[in-house]
Amino acid sequence: MEFPKYLLADNTDYPEAIFVVHTQFPRFIINLQDDEVEWLEDFDAHDEEELESEAETLIEEASAFYDREVERYQD
Repeated sequence: MEFPKYLLADNTDYPEAIFVVHTQFPRFIINLQDDEVEWLEDFDAHDEEELESEAETLIEEASAFYDREVERYQD
């Protein structure tokens, strides 16, 4: 099964949280309420260098994805 690059997620145990799941490497979940990121990968030193350069862009994409989805729901 192929997943979209980003997914929205929620959980009633965290009613204020807004989760976006990034399904491609490097996989992560971000809570847009507080910008906390949980990485779902184990990184070695080489990966960490690459991650530092990509992380900001991926998080900005996740936020833009959320904004786009909310806009579509409101239409």
